[in-house]
Amino acid sequence: MAVSTETAAPLAGTGASTPRSRRRKGGWRTALTFWYFVGPFFIGLIVFTVIPVFWSAYLSFFEARNTVTPLPEDFIGFQNYTAMLQDAAFTDALLTFTVFAAFIVPLTFAASLGLALLLDRVRIMRAFFRSVFFLPFACSYVVAALVWKMSIFSGVRYGLANTVLGLFGIEDTAWLFDPSPPWYWLVIVTLRLWIQCGFYMILFIAALRQIPEHLYEAAYVDGAKPGLQTFWHITLPQLRATSVAVLMLILIAAYQAFDEFVLLIGNQAYARPPLVYLYYNTLGMVQDLGRGSAGSLILALIIAIVTVLQGRFFGFGNKES
Repeated sequence: MAVSTETAAPLAGTGASTPRSRRRKGGWRTALTFWYFVGPFFIGLIVFTVIPVFWSAYLSFFEARNTVTPLPEDFIGFQNYTAMLQDAAFTDALLTFTVFAAFIVPLTFAASLGLALLLDRVRIMRAFFRSVFFLPFACSYVVAALVWKMSIFSGVRYGLANTVLGLFGIEDTAWLFDPSPPWYWLVIVTLRLWIQCGFYMILFIAALRQIPEHLYEAAYVDGAKPGLQTFWHITLPQLRATSVAVLMLILIAAYQAFDEFVLLIGNQAYARPPLVYLYYNTLGMVQDLGRGSAGSLILALIIAIVTVLQGRFFGFGNKES
């Protein structure tokens, strides 16, 4: 015991670090490195997202006109929510875009999955084709909407769409200014498909690369025919989790539509998404921030409920997904 005590004393005096202290220093360095990279984004999330959401919820219970700091005596409870739910313009916007989502969601899903299946089989210039289809996603909705409005569906004889139709003897069509028939939906849907499909296509391609090849080999041995049969019984079930996630993202994006509708149609009642109505109601001539905040929270609640129900229906998050 005496020998061990004597030998331990010099070691303690040298200041040699123990494994525990080294692990502690390494942990602090890892934490500092983590917050060095994540900290600015986390602060931005708090300042520009979390705080505005909670403040919007606070404003929704007040009579807040032309102000974001209402007085305590302006508290009106749930009257803003009741007024928004009784507002025919707001409910019509929700109904219109529920129908719009019912069309744009399956179309975008089918087009993205189809492109992914096609490009997954390409063996020549695969990176080039993927970049070509993904490139529109990097384009701004504002720029794309202006191109669609001024060059393709301009409504005059010099627009690309009317020029092509003119070759077949069809008269010029006012694509965006005549609500009957509703040709404006063709403009908006094609614009959305052009921008969004490339992004979801990349997600599907990544999921396709994760499917084990031996599943297809076993199916061929069992007599399954390549094509629709293997797609329905092997490919699609293996893409279940990705498919549900893509459907959720497309649905949320449909209800958050704003830029293209403002630039293409403006504040027209026949094709006005909820966000456009809330924008003009909150920041227009009225500037009723209380009702606008209540409407935005109602819209967020609807998106959350539909997303949860969709995930439950498709079993998103289950272990077998």
